[in-house]
Amino acid sequence: MSQTETALAELQHIVLAGVRNAGKSSLMNNLFQKEVAITSMVPGTTTDPVTRKIELGKLGMCALTDTAGLDDLGKLGEQRVKKSRERMQSADLILFVSPIDRSPSQEERELKAWLEEQKRPWLGVLTFSDRDRADGKEDFFPKDRLITVDNTKAETVLALIKRMEKFSMSLIKEMTPVEGLVKEQDLVLLVTPIDLAAPAGRLIMPQVETIRDLLDRDCAALIVKERELYHFYNHLGIKPSLVITDSQAFHKVAADIPEDQPLTSFSLLFARKKGDPAFFIRSLKALDNFPENGRVLVMEYCSHHRQAEDLGTVKIPRLFRQLVGSRVEFAHSRTLPEHPEDWDMIIHCAGCMTTQKAMDERLEIFRTRNIPVLNYGLFLAWANGLLPRALEPFDDLMEIYESV
Repeated sequence: MSQTETALAELQHIVLAGVRNAGKSSLMNNLFQKEVAITSMVPGTTTDPVTRKIELGKLGMCALTDTAGLDDLGKLGEQRVKKSRERMQSADLILFVSPIDRSPSQEERELKAWLEEQKRPWLGVLTFSDRDRADGKEDFFPKDRLITVDNTKAETVLALIKRMEKFSMSLIKEMTPVEGLVKEQDLVLLVTPIDLAAPAGRLIMPQVETIRDLLDRDCAALIVKERELYHFYNHLGIKPSLVITDSQAFHKVAADIPEDQPLTSFSLLFARKKGDPAFFIRSLKALDNFPENGRVLVMEYCSHHRQAEDLGTVKIPRLFRQLVGSRVEFAHSRTLPEHPEDWDMIIHCAGCMTTQKAMDERLEIFRTRNIPVLNYGLFLAWANGLLPRALEPFDDLMEIYESV
């Protein structure tokens, strides 16, 4: 991703869903006015989800995903359907694509029932409008959720885009990193260590998003490494409204600034933005009486190359064993465990490379099973003795912490 591009996780996600040969890929190509997805009369041409960025009027920049047919067959087909359903779970808007000349299938009826049950924003799109309408298609989609298109004509997608724009006000947008924490002309000091884990030539996504959010809010951002913090902080001549640090530098940063200086971390900003901070805070209680031979699963979303002193695989397990229990078993995963109940705790990354919806779907698996979950930033704040200080900038989270 280039430095100027918006991360996919920050876009509205629109998913094309339906059975095989419904015209999903053709519709995607028509929306882009060029070939971005392979089309064919052969069922099952689309295998893995294909996602591209697109500007869609009032919806702004969006991520549009073409998926495999929900009626795909065989063992491989089952895996493709699973991937398609995962994309639908985290979608902001679903375009339910259905061929006008084929009667509703069982898979289509199941998808419609799921959409209505989940109360997801969705729109029924009947394709192949130049063909005869099959029995049952007249009333399959509610009139207020129905549009008909002809993928051979570019102008038909203009009407579709206008219908999609009507969802712009109802789609929930994620909060921004410093929303509610700063005001115009505030000075915010950002501490961004540059170590082996830092990507060459750039900052990590939470840091980039936070800087942009501060600039959008007419604030000033001073960016330093942890080694230079003490010098610059003591030569500022003005007290920053907030200091935000990488969680790994919590201990040193706290030691180099006054105790009354508001302090938090990028990971805690993203716990609020992407996750369920109330759930995370309540999960802290599990650390008090953790099983001697307990099992902890460290989970991440991104696929970065792990370094020698990797946070998730090395530093967090080491701290946990030092402070909680030396015999605790650790494992690491970027996908949901097959048996979530096998784990006594989950410690999750900030989730900067996914959407809030996708993160919440993942967290719900653990919430419903009463499995405690912490995120990296909250665990490291606890491990460094910085609770409740690191939560003090968040009035609502402090109330939860004090009530636990």
